[in-house]
Amino acid sequence: MYTIYPRIRELREDSDLNQTAIAIQLGCSQQTYSNYELGRRIIPPEILISLAKIHNTSTDYLLGLTNVREPYPKV
Repeated sequence: MYTIYPRIRELREDSDLNQTAIAIQLGCSQQTYSNYELGRRIIPPEILISLAKIHNTSTDYLLGLTNVREPYPKV
């Protein structure tokens, strides 16, 4: 199983947000966002980047390439 799906749900729940609130920020429907969390729909790169920004983390964390939740420092 891919790491991204449970991570985006965990981050959303940690932020006390519902799927509709995240979907509005992403400019998609709640159903589309739900399908992202469930792994029923591939997450496009631009949505992945937006999710990282919303949750103040890195795309590497979302993808499971690192377990460090903090975003990379800007250089």
